[in-house]
Amino acid sequence: MAHLENLVLCRESQVSTLQSVFGERQHFSFPSIFIYGHTASGKTYVTQTLLKTLELPHVFVNCVECFTLRLLLEQILNKLNHLSSSEDACPTHITCETFNDFVCLFKQVTKAESLKDQTVYIVLDKAEYLRDMEANLLPGFLRLQELTDRNVTVILLSEIVWEKFRPNTGCFEPFVLYFPDYSIGNLQKILSHDHPPEYSADFYAAYINILLGVFYTVCRDLKELRHLAVLNFPKYCEPVVKGEASERDTRKLWRNVEPHLKKAMQTVYLREISSSQWEKIQKDDTDPGQLKGLSAYTHVELPYYSKFILIAAYLASYNPARTDKRFFLKHHGKIKKTNFLKKHEKTSNHLLGPKPFPLDRLLAILYSIVDSRVAATANIFSQALCWIKRMQKSSKCSCCPQTLWSVCGFHCPSPVLGAGARFELVLEWS
Repeated sequence: MAHLENLVLCRESQVSTLQSVFGERQHFSFPSIFIYGHTASGKTYVTQTLLKTLELPHVFVNCVECFTLRLLLEQILNKLNHLSSSEDACPTHITCETFNDFVCLFKQVTKAESLKDQTVYIVLDKAEYLRDMEANLLPGFLRLQELTDRNVTVILLSEIVWEKFRPNTGCFEPFVLYFPDYSIGNLQKILSHDHPPEYSADFYAAYINILLGVFYTVCRDLKELRHLAVLNFPKYCEPVVKGEASERDTRKLWRNVEPHLKKAMQTVYLREISSSQWEKIQKDDTDPGQLKGLSAYTHVELPYYSKFILIAAYLASYNPARTDKRFFLKHHGKIKKTNFLKKHEKTSNHLLGPKPFPLDRLLAILYSIVDSRVAATANIFSQALCWIKRMQKSSKCSCCPQTLWSVCGFHCPSPVLGAGARFELVLEWS
């Protein structure tokens, strides 16, 4: 399997595990496999590459595209029907309304000679969207091998852990496989593998080392880093093309590409600048934010959920915990507030200053103020953790070592400035 090792880099352990779970073609495989990991950790690519290289009959469906039960079931059945039909025959379109009909139709489709005596794999990408559909859908897919009495394996790909999936009843525990994030060494190896043929591998590896030194602290998405590498490489090798420097003159090459990498830092993750627009920025030496044709999202300084995290932190630090039920719950019941107002009518939470709060309360308020349903992914927790670490670093008083912090400010108990002196924090995003 040397060819497979060249296609899938830095995922040898996961590939070996999947191969052992798949087994031989005619053997019954595990009924369901749950693969999870952060964004751009290779889950989809490894699964697709492994199934295509081994030439196993499989169906790949994205649950974002098939957002209803009917679309999802019909997509699976029609792709299976296309696999089972011959090249000359034109397969008919299959309609399916319920999961009970899906089980019956699945038995009919898999009777074909091309799918007989071998495992059929159904891959469901973005499987967390299955939780928003009918309650019997996820348990049905987990028990599909048992319900159909066919040699079928359902592979679920998701960014969240299995504990967020587990149904209350009718649950069959799948085989769980975790894809960890790529380390900086893995990213160096993967990105260096894409070097252009007209340049040496060492020259491109040196460029990738410079690129990761700039972007690794703020971006670890392999897709985004690969996009940045392709965009900025012509500017890196420009002195070599003009004959002003050699491939080993890394200092001069770094000086030439450094200002362009700084400009690229302003557009990380936005992906609203095309390659042609980026070339125009480099030629005109203009600010990316001033480029015509870009929407207002290029001027946003914070990620989408980070803004809601800060709003939730503000509400949690200035409002008592006892008011959360009243503010964020629709049916909170009756509240007797006559005696409460008389006792506290002269006090203001803004005058008292912000108070510390637990992380669980911050996330509970976050989920209640965001319009759409927010999945508890690693992206949300990483953004919240980023703000917590930033506050712990920046909320230190110069006159005392104590760091009583909250997101919007903190209190200094030092007698030098007076007990309860409050300092506002200026939050910056980098």
